[in-house]
Amino acid sequence: MNQLITKKLSDLIKNIPGLTLSGSLERTVTGLTPDSRKAEPGSIFVAIKGTARDGHEFIGQVIASGVRVIVCGEIPATVTGDVTFLRAADPALVMGQLASGFYDNPSAGMKLTGVTGTNGKTSVATFLFQLFRGLGYRCGLISTVQNQIEDEIIPATHTTPDAPELNLLLYEMKRKGCSHVFMEVSSHAVVQKRIAGLTFAGAIFTNITHDHLDFHKTFDNYIKAKKSFFDGLDAGAFALINIDDRRGSIMVQNTRADVHTYSLQTMASFKGKILSDTLEGMNMSINDYEIWFRIIGRFNAYNLLAAYGAALLLGEHPEEVLIGLSNIKSPSGRFEQLHSEDKVVGIIDYAHTPDALR
Repeated sequence: MNQLITKKLSDLIKNIPGLTLSGSLERTVTGLTPDSRKAEPGSIFVAIKGTARDGHEFIGQVIASGVRVIVCGEIPATVTGDVTFLRAADPALVMGQLASGFYDNPSAGMKLTGVTGTNGKTSVATFLFQLFRGLGYRCGLISTVQNQIEDEIIPATHTTPDAPELNLLLYEMKRKGCSHVFMEVSSHAVVQKRIAGLTFAGAIFTNITHDHLDFHKTFDNYIKAKKSFFDGLDAGAFALINIDDRRGSIMVQNTRADVHTYSLQTMASFKGKILSDTLEGMNMSINDYEIWFRIIGRFNAYNLLAAYGAALLLGEHPEEVLIGLSNIKSPSGRFEQLHSEDKVVGIIDYAHTPDALR
């Protein structure tokens, strides 16, 4: 992906509060990065304290390489010369805000849906990507397996790229006409502020189990990381949660988004029931419909419900969504499922079916 963008530093920071400035703002910016190896003249270097290394250790090195704008938590006492420092309480947060501004806030120009949870993120994001492409939209996908702009595959290095890479990817998706983007949002990405500055149309919570405690240290921290994603949603967004996970309701306690639920076990906005599950496929009822899917397994029943609910919340028609979902396959690289290539899809509309036939 090539980008030939330049911005004035004074324009980039004018809507970012809490910065302490030292040096000239009359700088031309050609990029930004938290990686000292990628820092070059024209780019902003963001010094972030990571789990292994502290970016502040590399400030002298990037200045020697020609960098003249640095975002940091602490301004080094020994540095001299023509360098602009932007001191911030949270450099990672500021990096997200700068990255979004540098790429003209690309997420606000598309319907960006984030999927978080321990399991099911890849499946739900990929199901939605396949579904909306089938519905005729140009779409982007950001997932563990791969990033994709329509048919163009871009290798993935993290579940969620860092903020500059992520906004560049979104910028390319917008430039190439994508109207919808479906994205996995890891707990690491939330804590590390990789999604700072993004505008989400909606967010989906799949489930949570005791995982990633090597990073979060405690299960409570892990839950808080997931929850903070929903805390940051705008009032115009939707939040769709798996209410069968007892921690699902915790995710939306403080959200401003419009809350909806999905379930296989209890009443919900989007209620499903597995009618049959064989090697050939799975038959389910979802709200007032009965539908056959190529994909099997109870875990996929949840994933399909999440995709169905999100699609309706994004404005699509139930029957068109169900027909589209009935034709999708499991994400490649995750697991293989047996399915029938020639199954004729039929939908029973319970709302308009005589009681004797329900």
